[in-house]
Amino acid sequence: MTGVFESLPLPEHPVLAVWASGVNEAGHWAYVLDAGWRYASVTDELHLTWANPNPEAWAAVPLGFHYFSARAAQFRAAIVRGSDARREGRRQRFLKVGPYVLSSTPGGREELRRVVDPEVADLVDGLEPREIPPLWMTHAGFTMAGTEVGTSTLWFRIDDGDGNFVGCGLLFKPAVGMSQLALAAATADLAHLERMRVVDAPGRHPAAILMADLEASSPLARRLPTAHYFAFARRLVRAADQCVIDAGGIVGRHVGDGVAAFFLADTIGSESAAARSCITAARMLRDALAEIAARSEIPPSDLSLRFGLHWGATLYMGRFQTAGRSEVTALGDEVNETARIEACATGGRALASKALIERLHETDAAALGLDTRHTNYVPLVDLSTATDKTRRDAFSIAVCDV
Repeated sequence: MTGVFESLPLPEHPVLAVWASGVNEAGHWAYVLDAGWRYASVTDELHLTWANPNPEAWAAVPLGFHYFSARAAQFRAAIVRGSDARREGRRQRFLKVGPYVLSSTPGGREELRRVVDPEVADLVDGLEPREIPPLWMTHAGFTMAGTEVGTSTLWFRIDDGDGNFVGCGLLFKPAVGMSQLALAAATADLAHLERMRVVDAPGRHPAAILMADLEASSPLARRLPTAHYFAFARRLVRAADQCVIDAGGIVGRHVGDGVAAFFLADTIGSESAAARSCITAARMLRDALAEIAARSEIPPSDLSLRFGLHWGATLYMGRFQTAGRSEVTALGDEVNETARIEACATGGRALASKALIERLHETDAAALGLDTRHTNYVPLVDLSTATDKTRRDAFSIAVCDV
């Protein structure tokens, strides 16, 4: 969670507090209503979902307001969006839940008309009160990452020890089966997912950039059976991602055998720490190549990775999410320059720019075995491996081996 996030207070009623605490600790999307159908609690996960990328939601949760009040409707329209926020969706939900609300509202129809949003008040006279059941379901949707997400809502009645109605809980989940959700989460790293929250909303970030690519991959792919090469490529990509994650970075785009990663000062703690993590990840992946070769039954001499490491002071970073993928990408001249550095790093070299190395404080440099006060740099254009694109796009970049 972000440093500015604070969990909302638990309800005053002890039974509601137990339920609110339980669903919150379990990491559910959920909230709890009191016996007057007022918002009493919202879980951290649901709060975070609403608030990213809508930071105004930190203060907008309508605690103490009736679930069907105008204030709650305004909140959903502004923050939640989707079918759950549209007028017709709200009216349909009121018709479904309204009979239970009416049966438990002191003052009956007159009081219910007074507290609900005027847009549903005309429906009150048509309601027939019904006893609140132990469980029931509703369905709706809200907008997330520009796409409407269908949801299923399990409503459950909450009683005290004497069987008296004290409130309701609403437990949400995306309208997709748990088998699919579990599959999507099976290989996810929770710390990495938390780091990715920082770039959910596009913006500028100082970060170290890592790009790596396999040399002579085309001849290797032609020589090996397709299934064999696919298994090797999958091992390589998984190892690369794990090295980035273990070093505190964010995995970027994969293109063929190439990988990209970003190490944000925002999430790692400082520019020096980000630069150190970037170099650490490159070394970890280079060291892992021997095991990947052995498991893939490929001679180690046939595998060589090029590494380009650079610093981006004002990278514009964000997350692309579509129906088929979710990935972090970055824009900026430094991204293209990193690609040019990587293209020059033939023979398994790891070339780091002067801009990256000079971000290192003495302690981080020493931990990497680098003496930054006596490092000699070479302009990319002076390397025998410099390409025409390098001379055009990165002629001023100086590098060293790390």
